[in-house]
Amino acid sequence: MDITIQQYQNQVAQCKAIFMKKAQDYGNAWQILRLPSLTDQIYIKLLRIRNIEETGTQKIEDSIISEYQGIVNYCIIALLKIDYPNTDLSDLALLSTKYDEQAEKVLQLMKNKNHDYGEAWRLMRISSLTDLCLMKVHRIKSIEDHQGKTAISEGVEANYMDIMNYCLFALIRLCEPKN
Repeated sequence: MDITIQQYQNQVAQCKAIFMKKAQDYGNAWQILRLPSLTDQIYIKLLRIRNIEETGTQKIEDSIISEYQGIVNYCIIALLKIDYPNTDLSDLALLSTKYDEQAEKVLQLMKNKNHDYGEAWRLMRISSLTDLCLMKVHRIKSIEDHQGKTAISEGVEANYMDIMNYCLFALIRLCEPKN
């Protein structure tokens, strides 16, 4: 599992570097988004990935890797919005610290699930990871449509965390050398 943690942290670091550069360029404009808007952004990125997977073609240069990275960052934003709904995160040092805190929380979840499931995700097709993310988005949308009320299910936070982990697994798989 040590190699997985190293690969995982490397992918998170790449996502964070993109996030922080965009934060430098755009400030905290993302803070205006409501959670359903973030869910929809994740959804459209996943639909694009799935379309490329199914058709094998694309007309926009953005890679599947960059789309997965964007989803990771949208998940971080959603988690920040959940944990710090009224906090001004325009200070880049504070934002960086809060990003790391969220990433660490999601890493701990990954470690716990990897313990129980082994590294089953390494045996899965990347397209299955995409499908699992889409399923999680549909769950979030349903929960949002019910004003956050659930009878037995996890809330939106757990689903955002799962999406982030699946995307990081896909990034690891996409960036590994092909044998």
